[in-house]
Amino acid sequence: MQLISVNIGQERARQYGQRLETTGIYKLPTDQPVQIHPLGLQGDFVCDTKNHGGPDQALYVYGLPDYAWWSKELGRHLLPGTFGENLTVSDLESAAFKVGDRLHFATIILEVSAPRIPCGTLAARMADPMFVKRYRQAARPGLYCRVIQPGPIQVGEDLRVEPYQGETISIVEMFHDYYEKDKSEATLRRHLLAPIAIRARLDLEQDLQKRFAK
Repeated sequence: MQLISVNIGQERARQYGQRLETTGIYKLPTDQPVQIHPLGLQGDFVCDTKNHGGPDQALYVYGLPDYAWWSKELGRHLLPGTFGENLTVSDLESAAFKVGDRLHFATIILEVSAPRIPCGTLAARMADPMFVKRYRQAARPGLYCRVIQPGPIQVGEDLRVEPYQGETISIVEMFHDYYEKDKSEATLRRHLLAPIAIRARLDLEQDLQKRFAK
C-alpha cells in the first residue's frame, strides 16, 4: 500500500438548510511534508470537536478501492479528499480492518479506533440529502485512527499493516452495531474488549450498567 494523498481542511462557511455553518470537510491535497501530532494533521481545521477530532479520532483514512466503488455507484470521478479524509491510501479497503490494527508509514504509526459514522455534513458535501442512508448501506466507512507515533508524513510513503493480536471487533461490525439501538450484553462486552475510543467506551459502559447490572 502507498500514501496517495495528504489532505488538509480549511475553515469554510456553508449554507445548510436555514442556517450558516462552519466546516472543515472540504480538504485539499498537499505535496509538501506535513507534521502529524497526537490531535491530527498540522493546519487541518476541525469544527465539530464534539463528534470529530480528539486523540481517538485524530486522523481519518480512506482507500482508493472504496473510492472506485463510489465513483461507479455515483457515476462520476471523485478526487482524494472528497470524503473529508486526511490520508488517501492505495489498496486500502476499510471493511478489511479491525479496531486496533496499526498503520506503519515511514516515521508515524496510527492505530485504527473506529469507523466513520455518516452525518448531515457529509450529505451536504456530497450534495445528496439521501447520502447518509447510502453511506450506511454501502458499509465502506473508512478508518478513524489515533496517533501512536507522531512525525512528518508525505505523499508516496509506503504503508505496512500490523494486525491487532488481542480481542477486538471488525470495523464493519462496529459500524453495523452503531445502528442497533438495543445491543445485547454480549455485543456490549465484545466492544469493550477492543481498544475502542474512550468516549465510545464510556457510553457503552453506562449502557451496560444501566441495562444489565445485577
